[in-house]
Amino acid sequence: ENELGVQAPVGFWDPLGLAADGDVENFTRRRETEIKHGRISMLATMGYITPELTGKLPGMLSPSKGISFSEIPNGLGAISKVPSLGWGQIVAYCAFCEVNGMNNRGDAAGDFGWKLLTSADPEEKNKKLSAEIANGRLAMMAIIGMFFQDGLTGSAWGDWASYTGSPLRAFENELGVQAPVGFWDPLGLAADGDVENFKRRRETEIKHGRISMLATMGYITPELTGKLPGMLSPSKGISFSEIPNGLGAISKVPSLGWGQIVAYCAFCEVNGMNNRGDAAGDFGWKLLTSADPEEKNKKLSAE
Repeated sequence: ENELGVQAPVGFWDPLGLAADGDVENFTRRRETEIKHGRISMLATMGYITPELTGKLPGMLSPSKGISFSEIPNGLGAISKVPSLGWGQIVAYCAFCEVNGMNNRGDAAGDFGWKLLTSADPEEKNKKLSAEIANGRLAMMAIIGMFFQDGLTGSAWGDWASYTGSPLRAFENELGVQAPVGFWDPLGLAADGDVENFKRRRETEIKHGRISMLATMGYITPELTGKLPGMLSPSKGISFSEIPNGLGAISKVPSLGWGQIVAYCAFCEVNGMNNRGDAAGDFGWKLLTSADPEEKNKKLSAE
C-alpha cells in the first residue's frame, strides 16, 4: 500500500486480487509491465495527436515504393500503408530497445538508467515517478479510446455522425439515449440491430430500475420515518420494530412471510403478462404520461 501508484482517488486498487498472495517478485514484474505499457501508450497517444496538430513529416517514407509521409493516414489506417520493409525496421527497433533494456536494469521497476524523472529530493522524485504512472494509466485508456473511435469512424477524433453504417443507428433515438454518454453500449449487445432483442433488454432494464428504486426507498424510509407499528408475525411474536433494516432482515422474516413476498411477486409478473402495452415497460399504469409527447418522453427518460 506504500508503493508508487497508490494514490487518490482509489488508493491501492487491485479489483482482481492479483497481489493478494503478497509475492513481491510478482508485484514488481506486474508494476514493470504497467509502467512499460504506460510509456508505450503515452508515445502512441502523442503519435496520434502530433500529426493532427503539426502536420506530417516532409519527404518520402519509402522512395523505392514512391510513398511519401503525407500519404500515410493518421491512426489505424497507416497499418496497411506502411510497406513490409518499414514494419521490419519497426520490429528491429523494438527488439533493440528490449535487448538494450535487459542489459541496463536498475533496482526499481522500470528503471533502465535513463534518469529523466529524478531528483535529489526523495519526495520530489516520488512525486515525479507517481505522475509518470498516473499519466501512463491515463494514456492506456486514451489510446484504447482512440483505437475504438478510429475503428468506428475512420478517425481518432471521429464524429459519430460519420459512422453511418452502424446498426446502432436503429436505436439512437430511443428513450435513454441522453447526455453525457449518448447511446452507450460498451459490450456491443445491440450491434446486431435486432429490434426484438433490444426491446427485451430495454424492458429488463426498466424492470430492474423500478425494483431498485423501490428497494432503495425501502432502505431509506425506515431510517427516516421509523418502522411500522404492530406485529409482523403474531404467531411468531415478531413485531415490525424487531426487524433490522437491510440485509439483516433476511434471516428475521419467517418462512410464511417469504412465501407471501414470493406470491406477490408472482402476482405482479402474471398480471403484467396480461396487461402489456406496445412500449417496453408499459403495463397500463399511466402515472408517467402526458398529452404532450415531448413532456411524456422527458418523464419516461427520467424514469
